[in-house]
Amino acid sequence: MIYESFAPAQSFFLWATFGIALVMGAMVNKTNFCTMGAISDWVNMGDTGRMRAWLLAIAIAMLGVVVLEANGLIKADAAFPPYRANQLVWAENLLGGLMFGVGMTLASGCGNKCLIRIGGGNLKSIMVLAIIAVIAYYMTNPFPNSDKTLFTVLFYDWLRPLAVTLQTKQDLGSVFAGSDKATSARLAIGLVLGLGLAAFAFKSEDFRSNSDHILGGLVVGIAVLAAWYITSNVMMSADGQTYSLQNYVSEQWDMLAKPEDVKPADSRPLSPQSFTFINPMGQAFGYVSAGFKPVSLTFGVMAVAGVILGSLLWSLISRSFRIEWFASFKDFANHFVGAVLMGFGGVLAMGCTIGQGVTGISTLAIGSFIAFAAIVAGSAGTMKYQYWKMMREA
Repeated sequence: MIYESFAPAQSFFLWATFGIALVMGAMVNKTNFCTMGAISDWVNMGDTGRMRAWLLAIAIAMLGVVVLEANGLIKADAAFPPYRANQLVWAENLLGGLMFGVGMTLASGCGNKCLIRIGGGNLKSIMVLAIIAVIAYYMTNPFPNSDKTLFTVLFYDWLRPLAVTLQTKQDLGSVFAGSDKATSARLAIGLVLGLGLAAFAFKSEDFRSNSDHILGGLVVGIAVLAAWYITSNVMMSADGQTYSLQNYVSEQWDMLAKPEDVKPADSRPLSPQSFTFINPMGQAFGYVSAGFKPVSLTFGVMAVAGVILGSLLWSLISRSFRIEWFASFKDFANHFVGAVLMGFGGVLAMGCTIGQGVTGISTLAIGSFIAFAAIVAGSAGTMKYQYWKMMREA
C-alpha cells in the first residue's frame, strides 16, 4: 500500500483502523468477550470459557505477528508504544498492571469493555472514560504552561531508576538468541507458544461447543493482527524513495510535503501499532481539547470511536441497548476509584488487557508478559477480597 501523497495515505491509515475497530466493537458486544469477566468466571466459578477465548485471541495475534514479521510484512520493532525497547521498565509494568487490574474490577470492566458498555447505553462508563482520558492525557502530556506531566511528578523519580537496560531488545527472541538471530528465534518461540495456547483453548469441550467464545477470540485476535499489518504497510513514495508515514512526517516533511498536506501534531501515532485503549482515550481527550482539529486525529482516536460505534450498532440490531446509571453512591465511588486506577495503571503498564494482554504479548515483549500477569493478579486479588468482605458482612 504505497501512496504518492500524504493525505490519501493518512486517510486510509485512519479509516482502515476505524473499520477494524467497528467490527471488533460489534463482535465483542455480541459474544460478550470480556477480559475482566474471564478472570471473574475463573476465580469465582471455575469457568474458564472466556479465559480460553482471551488466550485464543493472544494465540492468533502472536502466531500472525511472528509469521508475518518473518516475511517482512509487520514491523513490530518500530511499534508505538515501543514494546520491544531495550529498557525493561519492569517496575512500571508490574505496578501499573496491578493498579489496572484492581481498577478494572472496581469499574466493572477494562478499557475496551468500557467502550463496549458505552455503545450499549451504559452512562456509568462515560464517566469512567472521561476520568481515564484526562489522567492518561496528562500522564503523557505536560500541564498547561509547564514541562511536567503526571508521570514525571508522581512516578518517574522512584520507578524509572528501577528499569533494567538490556543488551538487546526485550522480546524473547532477541533475549535468547541475540539480535542477529532474533527474527528466526521469535518465529520458533511464537509458534510454540501460540500453538500451545490455541491447543489449550480448544482442549476444553465446553469451549469447543460455545460458538460465541470461539468467535470472540477469533475476532479480537484477527483484529489485532489486521491493525499490525495495515499500520506496518501504509507507505509513502516521494522523490524516488519509499518511507513509512512516521519517517515521512518526522524526517522528510519540510522537503517533500505538498502545500495542501496537513502535518500531524505528532508523528509517533503513525508508527506500526495495534489496539490498546488507555493511551488512546487520552489521545481522544487531546483531540476534543484541540477543537477536533485533523492534526490531532490518530489511530487511537479512530480505534476508540470505532469500538463505541460498533458496539452501539450491535446493541441496536440485537435490541439490547439499555440506559444504565449508578445504582448507589457506593457504585459511583467504585467506578470513580476504578477509573482513576485504570488511568494511572494503564499508562504505567503501557497498555491494558488488550494493549498488553494481546497486542503487547504478540510481540513477545517481556514487559508485556509482566503487565499481563500483574493485571490478572490485581483483578483476581480484588475479587477474592470483595468475596471475603461480602461473606464477613453477611
